[in-house]
Amino acid sequence: MSESSPKPVILIIDDDNFVQMQLRLYLEREGYDIITAKNAEAGLVSFIENQPDLILLDAIMPGMNGFDCCARLTVMPEAIYTPILMITGLDDQHSVDQAFEAGAVDYVTKPIHWAVLRQRVKRLLQQARLQKQFETTNQILQEMVAIDGLTKVANRRRFDEYLQQEWLRLARELQPLSLILVDVDYFKAYNDHYGHLAGDTCLQQVAASINCSAKRPADLVARYGGEEFVVILPNTPVEGAIAVAEEIHANIKNLEIRHEFSSVNNYITISSGVATVIPNHAIDMQLLMATADTALYQSKHDGRNRISYLAVPG
Repeated sequence: MSESSPKPVILIIDDDNFVQMQLRLYLEREGYDIITAKNAEAGLVSFIENQPDLILLDAIMPGMNGFDCCARLTVMPEAIYTPILMITGLDDQHSVDQAFEAGAVDYVTKPIHWAVLRQRVKRLLQQARLQKQFETTNQILQEMVAIDGLTKVANRRRFDEYLQQEWLRLARELQPLSLILVDVDYFKAYNDHYGHLAGDTCLQQVAASINCSAKRPADLVARYGGEEFVVILPNTPVEGAIAVAEEIHANIKNLEIRHEFSSVNNYITISSGVATVIPNHAIDMQLLMATADTALYQSKHDGRNRISYLAVPG
């Protein structure tokens, strides 16, 4: 254990004051911070308040016993990475099975063999730390797979997954689903004149501005491809989707990114297509995207830098 790293915190839940004192003194000498509780009820409260790294739990206590306390702890979301080591004077097969069934990851018997306890505490803390590191790394990798590397919004793969997920959910709930398809006007001319580095910076700024307009946790902004972005707005009727689209346009206007080769004006602008539907199993999900794409084409045809809405057929 590095001197600069925080000491692991161990919660001891045991009604025997002498055993509790022995455990505290021994484990403090091993370099751990110790918290104690005299019964299961107090232990549950202490766990919530202190979020220890490991729990040493006596099996036999008055009131709620250690097995029931263990079962209560293991269903708490906060305890997902907290190993529970049962301490018991019972070493029959039934008691051992009961400890593991309640959620304990290991046990030691009384009288305590201190060298065994030392190694088991050390091993369980190492395993818990490695599990946390693995989960964190896995989460980062999952996010990397779902994020567009340039713009840091969701990528096409994540868009496809999320659209299907929300389509199925809203079909059950009979609630509206809206899409906004956004295209940067005359982006090729911008890229050709100002260079790819400036083009990348432009797309990053546009993506960030769109992302600021999708405020709810359920809203998703994704890069659909090239200079196209798409916004998924669950539980959003057409009026709400158009309001979001208008805010996106206002945010892009406020960026004031110079574009001398735009036929609209001297700044970067966007065109948007909006479509809304209440999903159901009689409609192909791709029809929503196709309708938004047709609405986007209408905005371009009508002069760009505008929002068009089309109802999904059917």
